[in-house]
Amino acid sequence: MTDQRPVIAAVDGSENGNRALEWAISQALLAGAPLRIVHARLYMNSIGFALGAPPTEDGVGDDPVLVRVRGALEGRAGLPPISYASHPGTPDHVLPGLGEDARVMVLGSRGRGGFASLLLGSNGLACASRAACPVVVVPRAGPSARDPYGQVVLGVNSASPDDSTTFFAFREAALRRARLQVVVAHPWPAPAVTAVGAIGTAVHDETAATAQVTALASAHVRPHAERFPEVEVELAAAPGDAAGHLVAASQAADLIVIGRHRKRPLSPHLGSVTNAVLLHAACPVAVVPLGEDAVPAAA
Repeated sequence: MTDQRPVIAAVDGSENGNRALEWAISQALLAGAPLRIVHARLYMNSIGFALGAPPTEDGVGDDPVLVRVRGALEGRAGLPPISYASHPGTPDHVLPGLGEDARVMVLGSRGRGGFASLLLGSNGLACASRAACPVVVVPRAGPSARDPYGQVVLGVNSASPDDSTTFFAFREAALRRARLQVVVAHPWPAPAVTAVGAIGTAVHDETAATAQVTALASAHVRPHAERFPEVEVELAAAPGDAAGHLVAASQAADLIVIGRHRKRPLSPHLGSVTNAVLLHAACPVAVVPLGEDAVPAAA
C-alpha cells in the first residue's frame, strides 16, 4: 500500500517559511504525496490579548497568510495536490498535533519574529521534540541554487541505534536516488569507571574503538540496506563529537537525518547533538521520532 499521508508545510508569511514551503513542495513531488499547507493563526482581542482565530470552513477564508500563499501558487504548473488549513492557536500548541496523520512536517528555521509566528526557538523545538511525524527544519540560508549533492547523511548512535530513524534515511535516499552516508562517532579518549567509581580514561587502542562502533553500526544498517538495495551506503566512523561530524557533513549533503532524544524524566526530548545540528547545519535537518514514538509508516 502506498503511503498517501500528506507532507505538511507550516507557513507564517516569512521568507524562511516560504523557503520551507518550496522544500515541502519538492518533497511531496518526490514522494508522490499530497501537500497540506497550514498556518497557526492568532488575532488580538479588544484589550490586547492574543487569541486563536476562529477556524474557517474552506481552510483559507480570511487568513491573510494562506490567501497570499494560495495566490502565489495559483496557476503554477507541476504542483502536487494541495489543501490548506488555518488553525487557531500558537504554533507550539497547534503544529505538533498535526503530525498524527502526516508523512513529514516542514518548517522554516525562523519565522517573521514575535511570539505569534516564530517557528524555531520554543515553537519549532516543540514541533521537533513532540510531533508524531518526522520534522524537517530548513535553514535560513536555505538550499542554494545548485544541483543536488546526491547525498543524505544519517547520524547513528552505535550504543542505541533506532530503526525508525534509519528507515527514514534509507527511504529518503532512495527517493532522491542519492548515496547514504552513515556517520557514527564515539568519544575519545573513552570514559571509564575506576574501582572507586570515579570517571577515568580508558586505556585502549583508538583503532579498536573505531572498529567496534563500525561493527555495531554495520549490523544495525544491514537489514535496511537489504530492504533498499538501490541505495549506495558509506559508513564513516570517527572519534570525537558527533554534532561536529554531522555539521561538517551537512556542507555537502541534501538532508541530515537524526533521531529524537529518548524520553527521560525531567529531560527534554531533543538531545545536545540534535540541538547543535539544528542550529548549525548547512542543509535541511530531519528529526525523526524514535521507534516508541513514531507513527508507523505505510508499507
